Amino acid sequence: MSLDERAARWRADLTSWGIPDEIVAKAPASPWTHHVARFARRTDTLLAAPQGPTYERAREALPEEGSVLDVGAGTGAGSLPLRPATLIAVDENRAMLDALAKRGREVGCGTIRLVEGRWPDVAERTPAADVVVCAHVVFNVPDLVPFLAALDAHARRRVVLELPLVHPMSWLNPLWEHFHGLTRPDRPTSDDVLSIVREMGFVAESEAHTAPDAPFESIEEMSAGACRRLCLDPARAPEVARVVEEFGLWPLPPRRFVTIWWDTGK
Repeated sequence: MSLDERAARWRADLTSWGIPDEIVAKAPASPWTHHVARFARRTDTLLAAPQGPTYERAREALPEEGSVLDVGAGTGAGSLPLRPATLIAVDENRAMLDALAKRGREVGCGTIRLVEGRWPDVAERTPAADVVVCAHVVFNVPDLVPFLAALDAHARRRVVLELPLVHPMSWLNPLWEHFHGLTRPDRPTSDDVLSIVREMGFVAESEAHTAPDAPFESIEEMSAGACRRLCLDPARAPEVARVVEEFGLWPLPPRRFVTIWWDTGK
């Protein structure tokens, strides 16, 4: 399969995860909302105990007084544990960037530069760095090839990606079937990302691992989040919790991630 064919299949597979318009029209709140507090909790966990292949592969390529570019940075879970001398953080969400900057100052990062916007739209006004990290973003990127190419172009030493093995919303699939009668896709997967990376000519390696943290602290938090993602009234959260328990889905199993990295040799 050619690179163009792989890229087209990736785009089509991601598109198949769209929520039907008639369901979104009835949603009491946007199903795409991200809460800063949940992102910050994961960042704080990794700041307290830096660990895992993503941290290790980035750390070993980062020179003393080196720089990190974090694309789709959120609150900095992929970059702040590295405590770089210079951190460039790119994200569309200003509140996420502000939370990252606050934590960066608290943990003693050096220069912090915030770039608000969507990658690779903002690539031309974003500085290069020794190491580029991009954690839990690619499943939101239909046009993956230019996205990855811009990451590589901005890395002097290494690019490090982290992503789940399967689509991050896969855990909701039984609930979509139950509440909406909607069968969800089973593609794309992390293997598709690795195939595209290698087809682009990057000599990439990968390592699967288990997330060090749980996505939710309680079944109440989980059910509230599920209501939003499923376009359900928040008042149905107890019903969602009951169904989740009946289906044997709680507690959620540990999440499985994969780290993909390659050296740029620039």
